[in-house]
Amino acid sequence: MKKIFKTKKAMVIGAGGGHLTEALLATESLIIPRVIVTFKLPHTSISLKDEVCYFVVDPHKNLLKFFFNAIQSLILVVKIRPCVVINTGGGISIACSLCAKLLGAKLVFIESGARVITPSRTGKFLYRFSDLFIVQWSNLLQYYPNAVYGGVLI
Repeated sequence: MKKIFKTKKAMVIGAGGGHLTEALLATESLIIPRVIVTFKLPHTSISLKDEVCYFVVDPHKNLLKFFFNAIQSLILVVKIRPCVVINTGGGISIACSLCAKLLGAKLVFIESGARVITPSRTGKFLYRFSDLFIVQWSNLLQYYPNAVYGGVLI
């Protein structure tokens, strides 16, 4: 499967707001091109104007929207062919992450800095699929024993 990646790209996924801010901070020094995947909010279009960015539907606890998000995600992953997915969570990230993983991409998940005491639902789900799982608070290592403590991004 290595031959399908003509140009190495990182797919950076984060829900709007803090998740996206953390994703952008974590990937600002990448040496390969990054492609941002998020959902559209008034401020995201403006703040990402200089980035390669794709907007997907936010499935927020809605099965029909999750199905539509999964189709969008599959199309994006096939189009972009990322070698790595860097994900800071939110419901929009599950389908993209799994599609990319199935096509051979590495998956890096960064648990939200807002998660100080308990793990997120997205983190709990994607932990088992992640090649690298990073927590921003050391006490979360009790929930994610194979995670790496990376310190707080923001």
